[in-house]
Amino acid sequence: MPEVSFDRFYRYEDLTRILHAYAEEYPHLVRVESAGKSYEGRDIWVVTVTRFETGSDTEKPAFWADGNIHATEVSASSAVLYLLNKLCTRYGQDAEVTRALDTRAFYLCPRVNPDGAEWALADKPKIIRSSTRPYPYNEDPVEGLRQEDVDGDGRMLTMRLPDPNGAWKISPDEPRLMIRRDPTETGGQYYRLLPEGMIDNYDGVLIPLQRKKEGLDLNRNFPANWRQEKEQRGAGPFPTSEPEVRAIAQFIASHPNITGAVTFHTYGGLLLRPFSDKPDEKFPAEDLWTYQKIGQKGTELTGYPNISVYHDFRYHPNEVITGVFDDWMYEHLGVFAWTVEIWSPQRQAGITDYKYIDWYREHPFEDDLKMLRWSDEVLEGKGYVDWYRFQHPQLGEVELGGWNAQYAFRNPPPQFLEKEIAPLADWVIWQGLISPRLELLEASATPLGEGAYRIRLVVHNTGWLPTYVTKTALENKVTRGVVCEIELPEGATLETGKPREELGQLEGRAYKSCAPTGWVADPTEDRLKVEWVVRAPNGGEVKVIARHDRAGTVRASIRLIGSG
Repeated sequence: MPEVSFDRFYRYEDLTRILHAYAEEYPHLVRVESAGKSYEGRDIWVVTVTRFETGSDTEKPAFWADGNIHATEVSASSAVLYLLNKLCTRYGQDAEVTRALDTRAFYLCPRVNPDGAEWALADKPKIIRSSTRPYPYNEDPVEGLRQEDVDGDGRMLTMRLPDPNGAWKISPDEPRLMIRRDPTETGGQYYRLLPEGMIDNYDGVLIPLQRKKEGLDLNRNFPANWRQEKEQRGAGPFPTSEPEVRAIAQFIASHPNITGAVTFHTYGGLLLRPFSDKPDEKFPAEDLWTYQKIGQKGTELTGYPNISVYHDFRYHPNEVITGVFDDWMYEHLGVFAWTVEIWSPQRQAGITDYKYIDWYREHPFEDDLKMLRWSDEVLEGKGYVDWYRFQHPQLGEVELGGWNAQYAFRNPPPQFLEKEIAPLADWVIWQGLISPRLELLEASATPLGEGAYRIRLVVHNTGWLPTYVTKTALENKVTRGVVCEIELPEGATLETGKPREELGQLEGRAYKSCAPTGWVADPTEDRLKVEWVVRAPNGGEVKVIARHDRAGTVRASIRLIGSG
């Protein structure tokens, strides 16, 4: 068995070793390949998981899952690794896992951004948003506060400086907590709060925050509604300009059997769906309804609310984000794609009725008390650090303390990791199983006399989703209909029909009503029939095939007998 533990985060070499160990242990289920190289030259590993004996992965409906496109969001890699482990270890024991690998394929990319994760997991971490490539300028900053661990204790906390014009004061109800100074208040002891760090080119007066040299956000670099730097920071010089994004976009585009996707991020404890830049009214109604049903199942399994980015998760009410992975997957490729934000510190502390982004701008003081109590009792005081004095080389005596965000917020603390990510694997597997799937209903030959036969092929879509997956895909003609082909034995001729025919899409069960009221009917829109007349004086074997990029491939061989 691969040596893997879900109470720690793995650096690149260990992650690489683990992925290849799964391929060695489960060669009938796992294949590892590089989708491309990162900016610093690391392989971006993609793991294909399916039961290869039941068919090639490319001839089965497939599901994509990735993680860690943002540098510090390392528990996203753990979520994908946990999924891989469950698919391998539960195959043959769990009926749903077994069915999923026998009939579907999974493409897993645990770490889209290996360079950024290495910086985040280093012995002395450096915190950046995403890629390590300098952008938009390849020059070092020359001034401003640079966040780092100044006292060498392995944490990056907050610096508290006495300042008569500071915006903060010590809470009279809980002296460990800081609260905002009242708008007209004067005459008290006030403080300025800054990230722990050093100040480059400090003039003794001004303390601007230093902009990161590495200014890219890889999750703004996808093609859908991409915008330039002047409109959206970090999007790169052009869509898929960054090697990490280009690698996974190329892999996905070259695998048209992908029917859905999940990208794992942190944090928030949320299941996010498109759109990022427009309201739900812009959806085809059926797509919105289906997104909502998939989200409801996710909430049932994980406890995470399923919400719209545009309506419920905007960083500013007058701004939108674009160029993101899930919008690209839905709008350009026409599949249902989700962004999962792992881990909600607030919910862990018992705060359930809160607005996800707005909470950081405004929330009751009682929430701070709950969060502090959670740190004290559950995190053993490691989440919120009591203020302590420190002689700063540039600022003199300051106090360090407050939230250890790297430990409590950015990812689940290691001891809570497995419990947090385990239900997410079940949701991904369920989404894989709702994909369209072609199955054979009939493959037959009827003798017509004088060496002629009527060949009939009947297939149906047994998946919940239609073969086209979304109405957007149908409208944009993203995927072909079912293609049927016939191969004749030597000496045979095709009398009627074509060697290859494209015969349209097949419906699934996704749009059925919830109750069989008087006007409900089930026409056979999930079935397809094609017939040929073949003249084969010497008999032989006819081969027929039906294939759909998203619903898979079925084959049959038909023996021609009784030709008198």
